[in-house]
Amino acid sequence: MEIGTKIRAIRNRKKITIAQMCEGTGLSKGFISNVENNNTSPSINTLQTIASFLGIPLPYLLLDKKQHMKVIRKTERTYSSYNNLKIEHLTSKGGLRMMLVEFPAGASMGEANAHEGEECHLVLEGKFLAEQGEDSAIVEEGDTFSWNASVPHFVKNIGDEKGVILISVHSDTELSDIL
Repeated sequence: MEIGTKIRAIRNRKKITIAQMCEGTGLSKGFISNVENNNTSPSINTLQTIASFLGIPLPYLLLDKKQHMKVIRKTERTYSSYNNLKIEHLTSKGGLRMMLVEFPAGASMGEANAHEGEECHLVLEGKFLAEQGEDSAIVEEGDTFSWNASVPHFVKNIGDEKGVILISVHSDTELSDIL
């Protein structure tokens, strides 16, 4: 971990001098310099003092770069298709994925299917039939539904216009494409 590099970057972004940091934390200039150059590993208590002075949560200092916030611009999103459905892959993090799925009028996901994980859905446009096992519901714009994805499930656009659903899928393991 390069905690010192992160501390220096935050200090510089906030336009805080080393002298101000020494005064605010009670740490010596040499110690702060060694920390920022990754030559010493401060204790958790010292890191908490530094984090408090910088106005950031301690856990942020402990994150690896790959654990930091991830931004995917609209122009960078990927698309795929499945059974005439247009799928816009919004983002993913570990076992969590979000996608927008556009269903033409009358289109469905195909046969009922099952896979590992949990799913949550928000209907953004249209009217759908959602089925899982013996449960069935007609859902429209603004409605939500969720289920354990290990039970076979089915979604069909029963409206006269295209329909769009925001889908979040979570699994304990990273999922390969489910749509």
